[in-house]
Amino acid sequence: MLDLDLPRFPLGDYIDCGIDTLREAIAAETSAVADFVNSGITSVVDFLVFFPSWVMMLLIAALAWWITKRLRFTIFTFLGLYLLFNFDLWVATMQTIALVSISTLVAITLGIPLGILAALSTTSRKIIWPILDFMQTLPPFVYLIPAIPFFGLGYTSAMFSTVIFAMPPGIRLTTLGIEQVPKELNEAADAFGSTKMQKLIKLQLPLAAPSIRAGVNQTILLSLSMVVIAAMIGARGLGGVVWEAIQRLQPGKGFEAGIGIVIVAIILDRLVGHVKKSQT
Repeated sequence: MLDLDLPRFPLGDYIDCGIDTLREAIAAETSAVADFVNSGITSVVDFLVFFPSWVMMLLIAALAWWITKRLRFTIFTFLGLYLLFNFDLWVATMQTIALVSISTLVAITLGIPLGILAALSTTSRKIIWPILDFMQTLPPFVYLIPAIPFFGLGYTSAMFSTVIFAMPPGIRLTTLGIEQVPKELNEAADAFGSTKMQKLIKLQLPLAAPSIRAGVNQTILLSLSMVVIAAMIGARGLGGVVWEAIQRLQPGKGFEAGIGIVIVAIILDRLVGHVKKSQT
C-alpha cells in the first residue's frame, strides 16, 4: 500500500475557527433573532392550544371540507386529529403544525423569488443551481452543525435547519414552471410591448402556478420529514416524542408519534394538493 506521508489539510480547524469568529462577531444579532423566533413560534403554539381541542378539530375539519368538498377526507381529518388527542399528543401535534407552517412560509418566501431569479437570469442560475445541488446531497444531520453554535437549542435552530433542507424543491419547481411557458406566448407578450415585470406577473407566473404549488407541496412534506431530526436540537412536537421514545426504548410511544406525523402529513398533502388541482 502506497504511503505518501502527506500532511493533513486542516479543513476542520479552519471551519471551527471561522464559525467561532463569526459567532463572536454577530452574537448579539443571532441572540436577538433566536429570542424573536422562539417567542413567535411559542406564541403560535399557545394560540393553537388556547382553544379546546374539540373546537380545533371541528375548525380544521371544516377547513378540509371547504377546500376539498370531500366528505371522506373531512371525516378522516376529524378522526385523525381525535386519534392524536386520544394518544395524548395534542400539544405535540400543535407544536409540529406551528413549526412546519412557519418554516414552510419562510422557505416559500425565500424560495419562490430565488426560483424566479434563476429562471430570468442565466448568471443567477449558474450560481444558484450548484448551491441547490450541494444542499440536496448534504445529509440532513449536517444542517444542525451551523445552527446550534449561532442559535443554540430550541425552535430557532430547528426552523433554520428545516428551511435550508426544505427550500430547494420550491426554487427548482418555480424555475421549471417559468421555463416551461411556451416560447410563442413570451414572444407574443414582447410583441405587444410588455415589460419584463408585466410579462412575469400577467403571463409567466399564472402559467407556472401549478408547478409552484407542487413546489409548495414538496416543501411542506420535506419540512415534516425534518421534525424528528430537528427534535434533537429542541424542536419538541411529535418529533420530540419520537426522539424521547428512542432514548427511553419505548417503541409503542414512538410508533404512536410516528402515526401522528403520518396523519399530519396526509392532511397537509391533501389540502395543498387539492388547492393545486382546483386552481390549475
